[in-house]
Amino acid sequence: MKVTNSLKSLKKRDANCKVVKRKGRVYVINKKNPRYKARQG
Repeated sequence: MKVTNSLKSLKKRDANCKVVKRKGRVYVINKKNPRYKARQG
């Protein structure tokens, strides 16, 4: 999992990417291709 400043750029990398808020942190998750996982905060 990558930790980044900007999740907007990561969301555009793949069609299945979703931005999710959990416990005050923002995550990008991708069920089809888990290698796009990322966290912010």
